[in-house]
Amino acid sequence: MSRFFIALLPPQDIQDYANEIKQYFADNYASCGAQKSPPHITLQPPFEWADANISLLEASVREFAREQKLIPITLSGFAAFPPRVIYIDVVRSQELLTLQADLMAYVENKLGIVDEVSKTRPFAPHMTVAFRDLTKQNFKAAWPEFEKRQLYFEFTAEKLTLLLHDGKRWNIKSEWNFCSAG
Repeated sequence: MSRFFIALLPPQDIQDYANEIKQYFADNYASCGAQKSPPHITLQPPFEWADANISLLEASVREFAREQKLIPITLSGFAAFPPRVIYIDVVRSQELLTLQADLMAYVENKLGIVDEVSKTRPFAPHMTVAFRDLTKQNFKAAWPEFEKRQLYFEFTAEKLTLLLHDGKRWNIKSEWNFCSAG
């Protein structure tokens, strides 16, 4: 069994910016957990999947991606899930909410992948820059610094990304363009 999740990744320049923020948290607040994955917006939280059936998983997600349209994404400022998580805020657009709900329903119906937590909690799109290993004390120190910090990016999500955990970090396994992305 391997661990996977499905996400939207921003363009490289935005990933570079987010990685600089993650590095800042590592250097100044001893929080490096967020560095174990590329900057992303999780659509389908981590799940286990049999290694023998990876081709079925990839074919199914590819089929889903082909049916999707490009989605405008806006990143605006920072937000938090106190007392441990600080993230780049993703504006909740109807297109993004629909994509996430459709993907969750698709993988449940087609592949039997169910995330029980997501069924009880509303989707809160975000791009994590510090979490889990950010102590409560360091959260209290960092949050006032980031709470009012300005950040604004717009990009068009053109593909779905399947990430695979190698035991230490998350790596891109596969990517599939949405139908209108060529």
